[in-house]
Amino acid sequence: MDTFKPFPIPVVPGALGPGSQAPEEGPDVLAFPHEMSTYQPPALPEREAFGAYRGALAVLHAVREALSQQLEGVPPAPIELGGLDEADRALVGQVLGEGEVAVQVSMDPGLQAQESVFAGVWRVLHFEGARLVRDTIEVGAIPSQVPEAARRAALAQPAPGGERPPGTMNAPSVLEELHAQQRRWNPGDAAHVINLSLLPLSPADSSHLDAQVGQGPVAILSRGYGNCRIVSTRLPRTWRVTYFNSQDMVILDTLEIAAVPEVACAARQDLEDSVERLDEVLAWVEAP
Repeated sequence: MDTFKPFPIPVVPGALGPGSQAPEEGPDVLAFPHEMSTYQPPALPEREAFGAYRGALAVLHAVREALSQQLEGVPPAPIELGGLDEADRALVGQVLGEGEVAVQVSMDPGLQAQESVFAGVWRVLHFEGARLVRDTIEVGAIPSQVPEAARRAALAQPAPGGERPPGTMNAPSVLEELHAQQRRWNPGDAAHVINLSLLPLSPADSSHLDAQVGQGPVAILSRGYGNCRIVSTRLPRTWRVTYFNSQDMVILDTLEIAAVPEVACAARQDLEDSVERLDEVLAWVEAP
């Protein structure tokens, strides 16, 4: 079984927002990201070796067909890997590699998902408790269980409440905007973003927002340009999205109302690029 890399940035409630970072000496200048993840062709075995891996080759063709279906607007079914032997499964993992986005859903049932080097192609491990029950490949913007898990967990949470703590100034107006936009938002609408980094929030404001928004079971890490961490909250369709530079310093902290924030999702252009790249791999493998 393939294992995925753990998130390098821990999910810690209350560790973000104004007043959460210790002051440092020297000029207040942020070091912005200087490296960007780019597509690297997968390391492949010798062409002749593929003759012994018919199962892996069939899966790659199924992925190619699923990409076409997705681009035509027909959501493809997951591709099951449970029937492959260990060698074929290992070769599929080698060809897919690890792309920019990783997902963890910490509930039961839960999952771990890793985007491959072919954007929009996801390796998804499904768990019941600690037991692995399915190993699949999904093709799409994001694995289908991710928005559903965030939605179900938010509906199961009690509504936030409580009195305004002493020292809060701007948190109540942020929460009022958040709740109003959350009620107004419909699937297909553009995301509504509240930029917490630009707001004058006191430590009491930050603590109150953390308590009211809470943390859900879905955590996503995008490593495309610096790092971006996306965490579901206890509120439906509401996500905490935090951007880090190459030194893991917070450079932007937001609340975003959306089904899933766009930064985590593969766009149509990504899927089209993946078709071209997978075609190149298949053409090389099957060349006479």
